[in-house]
Amino acid sequence: MKRVLVAAGLMGLFGTMAMSVTAFAGKEEREYLKSDVMPSVKKAEAAFKSACGCALTITVDETTLKTKDDLYPAKHIADSVADGVAGYCTDAASKKAVCQMKSLTLAKAAEAKFTFKGGKGIATTDGQSHTTFEMMTHELDK
Repeated sequence: MKRVLVAAGLMGLFGTMAMSVTAFAGKEEREYLKSDVMPSVKKAEAAFKSACGCALTITVDETTLKTKDDLYPAKHIADSVADGVAGYCTDAASKKAVCQMKSLTLAKAAEAKFTFKGGKGIATTDGQSHTTFEMMTHELDK
């Protein structure tokens, strides 16, 4: 009888812990997204348009980037675009290569990588590493 009660108590404890770990979009995450990530995204979009002469729409996949720890590398992806684009879009061929990308989604996946198809790019973080602008240009320049 005691074993059953102990097992039931442990299951209840683990269930509560699992729910708290998967909670999404708390105040801290919303504030970080608004105050840090989105300004970096807007800066990257503006830098891309200014340097390359074409528009890029960047979105944050909030279904995969659920915690502040997930959002932190997404900010770095956007910062990498903003920091790298001016040095890259210096000639017509480079502009043509990156301007084929019309949208970029920032997301979390099993691996930090960049994929591109049909004008849409997806730059991911694995929670530790993140996609850099150089990784994007390497793929776009093929």
